[in-house]
Amino acid sequence: MEKLHVLIITGLSGSGKSTALRTLEDIGFFCVDNLPVVLLPKFLEIQTGSPNGISKIALVMDLRQKSFLEKYPEIFAHLKEKEYKIEILFLDASNDALIRRFSETRRVHPLSEKCSVLDGITSERKKLSPLKEMADKVIETSSYNVHQLKDAIQRFYLSPSTVKRPVINLTSFGYHHGLPLDSDVVLDVRFLPNPYFIKDLKDLDGNNKKVENYVIGWKESKTFLQQLFKLMEYLMPLYKKEGKANINIALGCTGGKHRSVVMLNQLGKYFLDKDYLVNIKHRDIDRS
Repeated sequence: MEKLHVLIITGLSGSGKSTALRTLEDIGFFCVDNLPVVLLPKFLEIQTGSPNGISKIALVMDLRQKSFLEKYPEIFAHLKEKEYKIEILFLDASNDALIRRFSETRRVHPLSEKCSVLDGITSERKKLSPLKEMADKVIETSSYNVHQLKDAIQRFYLSPSTVKRPVINLTSFGYHHGLPLDSDVVLDVRFLPNPYFIKDLKDLDGNNKKVENYVIGWKESKTFLQQLFKLMEYLMPLYKKEGKANINIALGCTGGKHRSVVMLNQLGKYFLDKDYLVNIKHRDIDRS
């Protein structure tokens, strides 16, 4: 019998583990929240011997279990010796983002009963650092809302058999706000003329037709798009041959509001015309 694919979701409290678990359930994983780590071997033994057709399991495990930190290294190592496919997904976020989320939801941080939320986050981050080091994948969720995190999870774990071609995930961003951490290809379009310095365009974004016409109207833009499409035409068959199910491409300008949005939309149209499944995210379009 084929070994189970076991995905352990862990990370900082407030980083989005519940959202990740619901997303994985939607795409075919059998999901369990807060299973005690000491019960994991028996749970997997039961699932392996059961004719229920389950091949992918996702489990959230974190500091809510008092014995988790003490027990997980030995248990995970034992399961890998038994040839279970154990994968660890670690969700992280900045202190500011986590504090804001706890404030918005009015939930209590599990380690802040006798201290501030920041102290609880700091303590949890330190306790989980060895687990983060051994994680197979780390997703930084500070800039994600619920829908963006769901999209990110689907990028990584949507089965290749569900689509005929790789899923193309396109992200525009501003260099002022940092690089997208999960990108395979990053291209800088800051060499293009900037609508920010045009009075009538400054307060609009790249989804506006006036801004689009301004950016696309330059010779540099037309030449860039021609070369970009040629590059994609060359790369896509190679990525497909390599077996990549998700390809993450990011275009960046200074603020992520004008040039990168326009050019990313053009790239999206290119892939849609070729019948790819395309996800488009303008990460920083609403930032100042």
